[in-house]
Amino acid sequence: MKIHLPPHIASLKPYKPGKPIAEVMAEYGLTDVIKLASNENPLGPSPKAMEAVRRAIPEIHLYPNGGKSLREAIAKKVGLSVDQLIAGSGSEGVMTTFMRTFFSPSDEALTSAGSFGGFYVLAHAAGLNLVLAPMKDFAYDLDAMADRITPKTKLIYIANPNNPTGSTIGREAFESFYEKVPPNVIILHDEAYYDFALDVPDFYSLLTDIRANVVTLRTFSKSHGLAGIRIGFGSGPRELIEPMLKVKLPFEPGTLAQAAGIAALDDDEFLAHTIATNRAGKEYLKKSFEGMGIPYIETAANFFCLPFLAEQDAKQFTDEMERHGIITRWLGGFGLPDCVRISIGTQAENERAIVAMKEILPANLVISNGVGVNGINPLEKVAAVTG
Repeated sequence: MKIHLPPHIASLKPYKPGKPIAEVMAEYGLTDVIKLASNENPLGPSPKAMEAVRRAIPEIHLYPNGGKSLREAIAKKVGLSVDQLIAGSGSEGVMTTFMRTFFSPSDEALTSAGSFGGFYVLAHAAGLNLVLAPMKDFAYDLDAMADRITPKTKLIYIANPNNPTGSTIGREAFESFYEKVPPNVIILHDEAYYDFALDVPDFYSLLTDIRANVVTLRTFSKSHGLAGIRIGFGSGPRELIEPMLKVKLPFEPGTLAQAAGIAALDDDEFLAHTIATNRAGKEYLKKSFEGMGIPYIETAANFFCLPFLAEQDAKQFTDEMERHGIITRWLGGFGLPDCVRISIGTQAENERAIVAMKEILPANLVISNGVGVNGINPLEKVAAVTG
């Protein structure tokens, strides 16, 4: 007897993470490869988190307490109550619980073209009908999104700052959009890159702004350097958090992840060093791009999005950078096939990337001016096809 998968699972395209270093070494016969593809912390993990993991190892024969200790630590740190917080295996773990808790197959989810590819995968895996609004100047077009809200809309996803374009949404823009969202529609506000946007004027965090229909996500993967241990959390009103706690895996997150997260919360020195390194790297890359005549999208995160004139050029650039031992990210899975994302690394890594780009770009790899071919915004083309 043949087992039949549900149609939305059979047709699902899995999320593809950035290539690992070992794979690129084997593919090109290289011995020195750096990864600037997945927005990881170039400084490594939080030292306090590493020490906490070492101390927690003798306890791994015991079941963890489901994130309770981490929720208590976060509540104390940010001024929320424990019942307004949920912890999970990265922000995607919390996102998965969120999907399972509130939505049924055929419910409608609204977001933007050119946003986090992982959300697209999780929405399709839940059987949701995904509606994509076009972006405007590589940022969320909240007016276009508001125009697409219908009685079928159950969920709106916003990444702020957005991955992979690095754009942000300010308080005034969000408030104007929020007034147009029906109270029975839940907004999922993803703040994975929050720490890198603190110096952006009018940047708006919703972590402690508890609203009846908003759940906010945070992760320890980026600024705290804990991507490999999988730890994140969400905040929201207890009326939304309580049912999510019923649905989540009972022992998620694990003991070591929770210990790392608690310790990282208080590693202010490492966080400050991370932000300073990112800020310096951002300025260096901007000046280098401008000196080479390479257009880029202004970013509030720890990466840059580079627009090309054609998908073929973007793919070729990615391949050529790998041949030079530098892993970047082609953005086809994010709905931006004409773009490449490059993470901000250490100064040495950034300098190496620029040297490689100077060798690669003259070889018929033409960068877009950000408008697109014949004045057509590539994001609008994507939305027309996939929305």
